[in-house]
Amino acid sequence: MAKLINGKEISEQVKQETRVRTDALKEKGITVTLAVVQVGQDPASCVYVRNKKRACEACGIVSRSVELPEETTMDELMKVVRELNADPSVNGILVQLPLPPQLDESAVIRAIDPEKDVDGFHPESVGKLSLGLPGFESCTPAGVIQLLRRSGVECEGKECVIVGRSNIVGKPMGMMMLRENATVTIAHSRTRNLKEVCRRADILIIAIGKARFITEEYIKPGAVVIDCGINRDENGKLCGDTDFDRVSEIAGAITPVPGGVGPMTVAMLMKNCVDSVQI
Repeated sequence: MAKLINGKEISEQVKQETRVRTDALKEKGITVTLAVVQVGQDPASCVYVRNKKRACEACGIVSRSVELPEETTMDELMKVVRELNADPSVNGILVQLPLPPQLDESAVIRAIDPEKDVDGFHPESVGKLSLGLPGFESCTPAGVIQLLRRSGVECEGKECVIVGRSNIVGKPMGMMMLRENATVTIAHSRTRNLKEVCRRADILIIAIGKARFITEEYIKPGAVVIDCGINRDENGKLCGDTDFDRVSEIAGAITPVPGGVGPMTVAMLMKNCVDSVQI
């Protein structure tokens, strides 16, 4: 049976470290503030925003909520972003995704001041990551790196396969694993012989958004399996992209869903908020 990599426990470590940093800043008269912009009332987004507010409270970060109606226009949203960019009391800006269909997500992300881009999605942040320069890192892959490091998983020289090539997880994950000196393959929907490719992996990271897609047939015995997916199965139960029960019989270590990568994403957002004061 695979060792369980507990994202809840590790995320608490990161948040406690972040709290120490915010307390030290407060002693210098500096308050860290995160502005969260939510358009509409998508149920999943509401849950995520609530979790972020709780994390802010735990980390000593001021959470400023901007809630806009579903029918908000692009001009109205961009005006809000510009005002937050110009507000010196706001250190980090997060626009909760997905946005309603009338809004251009890419344009909104590009409109955020790169110095307040705590999600790590702005092209400038992505460029800095690819060049190995200091800057904001996309929170989910950054959380995966912390899970691996703090669980004692050695990445250097290991074969790492990432399944998924999104701008939010797959691509930045590949760059971060290269930085850890892993040998990286990014697989995706057009990859031939996907099972064979995955079975090469010492570290398999999955982010494809398909419930329980990865079974034991994709796993090299003893591999570390990191599941970035979050889905609901036919019974409405939360699950990952991995068939946990079957894969955990083969893997050496594995993250659960929920309780694995998810809490780390929020914890790394909190870290980025404090970094926004100090980068």
